[in-house]
Amino acid sequence: MKNITSRERVRKVLNKEIPDKIPIDFGGMRSTGIHVVAYQKLKEYLGINTSTKVYDIFQQLAKPEKEILEHFEADVVQLHRYAPAFDIKIDKWKEWKHPKGFFCQVPADFNPHINKKEGLEIRENNNVVARMPNNGYYFDQVYHPLAIAESISDIKNYNFPKINQEELSWLKKEGRKLYENTNFAILGEFGGNIFESGQLDFGYKKYYLELGEKSKMINYYHEKLSEIHLHNLKKYLDAVGNYIDIIQFGDDLGMQNNPQISTSMYKDLIKPYHSKLYKYVRNNYPDVKVFLHSCGSIYDLIPQLIDAGVEILNPVQLSANKMNPKNLKKEFGEKIIFWGGGCDTQTTLTDKTIKEIKQKVHDNIKVFGKNGGYVFTQVHNIQPNIDPKKIIAMYKTAIKNRDYN
Repeated sequence: MKNITSRERVRKVLNKEIPDKIPIDFGGMRSTGIHVVAYQKLKEYLGINTSTKVYDIFQQLAKPEKEILEHFEADVVQLHRYAPAFDIKIDKWKEWKHPKGFFCQVPADFNPHINKKEGLEIRENNNVVARMPNNGYYFDQVYHPLAIAESISDIKNYNFPKINQEELSWLKKEGRKLYENTNFAILGEFGGNIFESGQLDFGYKKYYLELGEKSKMINYYHEKLSEIHLHNLKKYLDAVGNYIDIIQFGDDLGMQNNPQISTSMYKDLIKPYHSKLYKYVRNNYPDVKVFLHSCGSIYDLIPQLIDAGVEILNPVQLSANKMNPKNLKKEFGEKIIFWGGGCDTQTTLTDKTIKEIKQKVHDNIKVFGKNGGYVFTQVHNIQPNIDPKKIIAMYKTAIKNRDYN
């Protein structure tokens, strides 16, 4: 097959065709990324001296630069949301000294409060909404706005976030820029979380209790949330639907050993809202493929997710129960595209030798890549303590084994 562009390569996979090579994603979304500490070490090892941008304050994710994308033969770039985390816009930047001692670029509106005892804090309306503990690596959300909600009236008074014209204009400009000035496939971050939004709005314990009781309040919350998501989705796709190839939704449904909720609970309480969103995309923008990020042991839910409209599944958490590559590929390989599963970041990338990492990547890519339907990346984000040599070994092994010819 003649040489094709990254965008063409990914589109072939999305359309269930076999391209020249297995596509590679290096940092193309907020769960295939790399922590800024690991990224800084990687750049230093490679002799790249540019200033790093931290676009996701929550997870402390670096924005991969052109030199890095080219070095790892990446095929995908992300169209970010205007304010990916904690409502902090990423249209303007400033220099910041990271707690780990190096200088980087952060959004201009990022102004953490220093609490000597607790660590760095992000505050909104006199509330501490997130905190990075002393010696920590991430900001944890510590504020749950519906923690004391007791009735439907409390939900009616809640201000669900609506996408505004400022963001839509920015998205359209950025989307057009990526589409016209690069040959990468474009993954549009949307979100549209149902289950995770409930966890973060109510707090985990309260949300699980309300969900278990199937309370009128939680049903009303899901209805209102999905209405706002659909409203935002329509406007989002009106702005960028002609530029993006993939739209990313999220909802972590798994734990290490099992799904967080039963299949029947998912089917009754979450799936209808997933379906509403995913099928809107499929019915109105058939060339934009539905991507779901869902961590953990979700094997039991995959048939329901496919039925709801999911076309691409990430991160394919190999270390979780029932998430065996051969079984996943055999049972679902003709129905869904696997995006991830290239190297387990929970055990392999952290604890194994470079030789063992190379072998695992080789084995996984041969399983998932067989007959197409696969995009290579590691399982979730590369963590801060990972040796650059391990990152390079992982991706260079993928590059070596990505050809279909």
